[in-house]
Amino acid sequence: MGILQMKYLLDTHTWIWWHIRPQNLSDKVTSLIGDTSRYSELLLSAISPWEFSKLVEEGRLGISHDPEGWINSALDMPKLRLVSLSPVIAYRSTILPQPFHNDPADQIIVATAREENAVILSKDERILSYEHVQSLW
Repeated sequence: MGILQMKYLLDTHTWIWWHIRPQNLSDKVTSLIGDTSRYSELLLSAISPWEFSKLVEEGRLGISHDPEGWINSALDMPKLRLVSLSPVIAYRSTILPQPFHNDPADQIIVATAREENAVILSKDERILSYEHVQSLW
């Protein structure tokens, strides 16, 4: 696959860290996201804004902005496309090749990457070690 056709799916923490804790990202991921010539699209699963909202609700993530405003601002990235939770992705998230863990958001993110033929940018070892999807950190 040529660089022009490459698609990368941001895991939720990667998307959040890009905007508020870029020092948490790997050098490879920082360089990749920052150079829009290296991909055709950045993808974000529709589950990621929900995960962000749950982190704020549970007090596990503090931000100084209004959460809705933060989400809208954070979605404004070059070449970013929000991938809706289609019925196909919803179903396929429940039949991923095993073994994979039972976190529903991760299942949806992995199913989205598989459906979109995208590489997941994630620090999550459970995703990085899952052989049925491409990922890097």
